[in-house]
Amino acid sequence: MVTAETAVGLPALVLLAVMLTWGVVAAGAQIRCVDAARVGARAAARGDTDAVARATTAAPHGAKVQVALDADTARVTVEAPCPGPGRLAALLSVRLTATAVGAREDVLTGDG
Repeated sequence: MVTAETAVGLPALVLLAVMLTWGVVAAGAQIRCVDAARVGARAAARGDTDAVARATTAAPHGAKVQVALDADTARVTVEAPCPGPGRLAALLSVRLTATAVGAREDVLTGDG
């Protein structure tokens, strides 16, 4: 009786552990996207020409970085894939996105 319950319960516990681990990995990747967007927006707001490179360096692997400069703001969007674990990759894959906006310093100071 205990053997049958273990045979059913153990795979469920392993699946739960895998799902929880994937959730932690996805949360970490989302935090990296947010940080990368902030780094890129800060660099773009200062007028640095390497804002995309800075954001890409801080972003998770495979991320796409877009910089949009308006008259008085710099907006950076980071989008990264987060595949699911193992055979559940197709079902659990998500796309993580983060956006940060900074006031352009060259416009505020009147230097440009």
